[in-house]
Parts: sequence; structure tokens; C-alpha cells
Amino acid sequence: MSSKRIFASLAVTTCVNVFAVTACHAAAPSILTASDACAGLAGMSIPASKIGLPSSGAAVSTARLVLPDSSNTNGEFCEVKGFILPASPDAPKMEFEVNLPTVWNRKAVQLGGGGFDGVLVTGLGRAALQPDSVRNPLAQGYVTLGSDGGHKGTAGFDGSFALNDEALLNFGQQSVKKTHDAAMAIIKARYGSAPKRFYFIGASQGGHEALDAAARYPADYDGVVANYPAYNVTMLHLGSWNVGKALYENGGAGWLNPAKTKLLTDAVYAACDSLDGANDGIISNVKGCNSRFNMATVRAELRCADGKDTGDACLSDAQIATVEKITSPFRPGFPIAGSEVFPRWALLEGSLFHGPSTLGSRPVPANPPTSADPLLYNAGSGTIKYVITRQPEFDPLAFRPDEWKARVQQSGQIMDVTNVDLTPFRRKGGKIILTHGTIDDFITPHNSEAYYERQLARQGKINLQSFMRFYVIPGFGHGFGLFNARFDSLDKIDRWVETGRAPDRPIAVDANKGPHRTRPMCEFGFWPRYRGTGSVDSAASFTCMKS
Repeated sequence: MSSKRIFASLAVTTCVNVFAVTACHAAAPSILTASDACAGLAGMSIPASKIGLPSSGAAVSTARLVLPDSSNTNGEFCEVKGFILPASPDAPKMEFEVNLPTVWNRKAVQLGGGGFDGVLVTGLGRAALQPDSVRNPLAQGYVTLGSDGGHKGTAGFDGSFALNDEALLNFGQQSVKKTHDAAMAIIKARYGSAPKRFYFIGASQGGHEALDAAARYPADYDGVVANYPAYNVTMLHLGSWNVGKALYENGGAGWLNPAKTKLLTDAVYAACDSLDGANDGIISNVKGCNSRFNMATVRAELRCADGKDTGDACLSDAQIATVEKITSPFRPGFPIAGSEVFPRWALLEGSLFHGPSTLGSRPVPANPPTSADPLLYNAGSGTIKYVITRQPEFDPLAFRPDEWKARVQQSGQIMDVTNVDLTPFRRKGGKIILTHGTIDDFITPHNSEAYYERQLARQGKINLQSFMRFYVIPGFGHGFGLFNARFDSLDKIDRWVETGRAPDRPIAVDANKGPHRTRPMCEFGFWPRYRGTGSVDSAASFTCMKS
């Protein structure tokens, strides 16, 4: 019997017992070629008992060996695609992809999604915020994997999937675990052993998923990287809706058009750019900026005569009230996943609210909102319509949180990881890198600060320092920015897990065109100050100062 036939006969057993395949590979890994081993995974069935959360099991639909060429710089690997079948017949199935390098480093990294998910994360590209100069995780020998979050979706914040309970639960917290478990069965079938290390890296919704991985499934992961995480989707989207409410009250009298928004943000930069010692278009000393430019400054310097709107060179009283509401904490009136407050947006600290995050191009929104309306309002509306009220025609401007308190709190238990204890992850030796940019205008940086402060209160400084590092990056927004930060987080988290030595002031590279700018990534509570000598484009010219 040929090696190919040996594999095929055991592959049939896979449909009943995944570990039979594992035993086969462990006993005779040298018999099979990479092509045979990959082809043998096609049609593999994974029983529901191997998926740690309710499902009807999983199935591999395709498995093909991909060879390196001009279009594939990831090296030779087996591309495996399949579906995790829902527990309920009316729920959508979850698509996943697992990429198995022929030369494996015995580690795996799961990559997160974005927005409302709905698109397959293939794992073929870079990890979140990875510099162009660094090889993709797959090319480095990592098994890479991702999923669609448990449903298919359209562009924007189409929350229609959330009308199905299982699909919502998958998006809110379970897709992370289900994808991990399906991948683990496939990895064992291919290599004959489990990975030595398993990581998760994501940004925004993917950052939320990274914190879900650590907090909800600590036994499965050794380290996670959460970049500007949407860890509290329910509270975050209510805070986002509140921005729209501020803009559209009184028939849109307080709406800030792009010109008025720029008038305001230009004034912020004029007052605060130099507070870090360098006139470089980046506000690093945010606390100093809070003292230099605040609501009193807005009223004194930008108010229109008599408070009436006289054009784009000033702000009316109604528009100043909008600015104050956006830059103040939002309180729904009751706790959501243990949190009672959503923090202020950084409109007076450098957030620009232009480009993809504009405050809209009209004073009265559509229902449902479109790209002509603020991105924040789109996000909030999607959650209000499909997750909370489950009424697609509902008018978000008519929403009152207290009238939907029970459902809001239930949604928080599904989608928010705010109050899930990280202690089990710490005790198993897991590590977390958390990052956020100071000018993020889609998820305020103060949201991650609140998460870190909550962990500090629960863990204490010594315990928290043993497993978490939080870096705040000036000039960086929601995946882009005036300083478009990139750093090799996979290398940093892997070194920390393997050696026990935490990252020491990592260097971020600006991915924007122009000068090759670098900056030190300072831990929360510190900010990069220019030393007064050397190039303002070099991280070596900056030191981390305590706020």
C-alpha cells in the first residue's frame, strides 16, 4: 500500500475520530509528501465534540498546496478552507481558513476581523500594524488562520446578521473559540502535534476579538495583541450614537460641517503642537493640551458674534454645545457589562474627524444612514436597529437607552468583554500588548485607557505589569493618521512569551509617504518629548516623559 493510500484510508476515519488522523501523522510523518498531506485534508470532518462551543461540527471544503512564485511570497503552504456548521439550522455557517506552512515553526497566529465582520479573514497577509519590511506571519513559518466572524455581510455597518441569536453570539464572542478549535483539529491532523504557541492579533473589532481570546478562552492562547480594540461594542456604539444625537438635535442646528470641524482642529494644533518640543504636526503632550485648549478656549476664540451662525469662520452657540457634548463623557443611565460611563472623544486633543471618519456632509441624516452621515452614527445606528431593538426600520434619533435597558444590558453581556476577568490568563502566563492612537476618531483612545485603568484596579500594578503593556501612540488614528504607526507586534509578543522579557519602548515606523519617521512607543502615562537636538524624524531624538 502506497503512502498516499495509507493516508487516504486513515483520512476516512477522520470523519469519526480526528485523533486517528493525528496518530497517523505522528507515526509516519516522513512517509507523506507535503502535497499528499495537504490533499488528504480535503473533505475532513470535525465532530461537534472537538468544537468547545455549541455547533454541528465543521468540515473542510478545500485543501490545496500553494507553491511559492511571483504571486505568492509566503512560501509553500497548504491552504485549507471550510465551514463551522451552526448548532441551530436557521443560523448561518461560519467560514474559516487555515494556512499550514510546509516548513512550520510550531506556532500559530489567529488574525481578527473588523467592523461587523462578515468577510473571511484569510490569514495570507500581514498582521495588524505590521510594517511592510517584515515578512508575513505565514512566510515566517506560522500557521495562520481567520474566519468571517460567523456570517456574511455587506459594506458599512449592516447589522442584519444580528437578528439571528446564534450569529450575534458568534460575532459577540464565540467565533474566536470556534475558529481556534477547528484550526487545532486541522493542525493536529497535518503535523501530528498541537502548536507550541498560539497567538491572536487584531485591530478594532479584531482587537475586541483579541481581548475575548485572552479573557474568555485563556487556556487556548499564549499571547494576544489588541490594537485600538472595540472591546465594548454595545457601550462604544451607544457613545457613537450620542455623537450623532449631538449633531442632529434641534434640526441639525449644532451640526459641524467639514469646514467648521477643520476650523476647530486647526486651532487645537496651533495651540498644542509645540507642547512636546517639536513643531511636527503631532500632538504628543495630550494632558498639556487639555490645559492649553479646552471648552473655555473654544468659547473665547471661536464663538460667532452673538452666538449666531455667521459662516465657516466661527462656531455658533448650538455648535459649541455640540462640541461640548462630544468631548464630555456619555452616561446611558445604567451599567453595561459593568461600566456606567463611555469616555469623551478626543476632538479637542488632535482627532481630526475628516476622511473616513467625517462628521457627515449634511445636517439631517437619512434612515438608515449612509456614507453622507457620520461613520460614528452609522455604527451606532446599526447596533440600535439590529442588536438592541431588532427593528430594522427604527429611527435611531428616537432611541432612548432607558426604554431599552434590559435589552441593552443583555447585548452588553453578549458583545462587551469589559468586565471579564483576565486573572486566569495572567496565571497561565499569557501576555497582552494593547495599543491605541491619540487621534483615533472612531474609537476614542480614552476607551482603551478606561479598560487599562479597570485592569489596574483589579490586578494591581505589579500583577498587571507582569502580563500587560499598554502603548499610546501620538498622531495615530484608526489604522491611519498623521503618524501612521507600524510595529512588529508578532515579534514582540512572541519574544515576551518565550523569554519572559517584556517589550522595552518599541519603535513605531510611520507608514505615510515622506520622511522615514520613527517614534518611541511610550507606555500609558508617558509621552514622547523631543530632546531638543537631533532629527525630529528619529525616535532617538525623543524620550518618554511622565504625564
